[in-house]
Amino acid sequence: MFNHSPEFNCGMLYIISAPSGAGKTSLVKALLEEVDLVEVSVSYTTRVKRPGEREGVDYHYVDQDTFQQMIAEEQFIEHAEVFGNYYGTSKRQIKEKLKAGIDIILEIDWQGAQQVRTQFDSCTNVFILPPSREELLSRLTERGQDSSDVINKRMNESIEQMSHYNEFEYLIVNDQFSHALGELKALVYAFRLRQTTQCRRHHDLIDGLLGA
Repeated sequence: MFNHSPEFNCGMLYIISAPSGAGKTSLVKALLEEVDLVEVSVSYTTRVKRPGEREGVDYHYVDQDTFQQMIAEEQFIEHAEVFGNYYGTSKRQIKEKLKAGIDIILEIDWQGAQQVRTQFDSCTNVFILPPSREELLSRLTERGQDSSDVINKRMNESIEQMSHYNEFEYLIVNDQFSHALGELKALVYAFRLRQTTQCRRHHDLIDGLLGA
């Protein structure tokens, strides 16, 4: 299990989950634009690269054999199979980023979050909720490209996701985007001001002030 021992600097691992349509991706994107030293973890996948996607930016693309070998070598914090393709989060990458003082965001579902919690004893869990079922349905249908059957399936999947809200420490309701973003930023800043984090970041200053 990982922990924030003295070998680590100040990075915090954030698990951010939400049902489809809650606006999680937009909130995280805005957070990255406005707060420094925050990155989204780049997952490994066996999925074929789509036009416009970039290696190491969108995903790390590997074949099935390589992914299975990485599972066998326990290189992932969490991994899952989705529609025949595998996705996984690298332990090594997470540890290196945290040691460098970078906050890392994992955008994963509640099942992936459960896997991470068993291996990392110091992470912050955030769940994003829509303001109502009606608004969620509106967001799922606004593209106008999906059939009613697909929309109903996505709605049912979203309700299943939301039923696990109580497994997360923090809840943010994404009603007004700017307000929800402000709450997410406040959470990041608050954790950076914790005594243990500040001691690691400013240990030379504190030693000097105390004459150590």
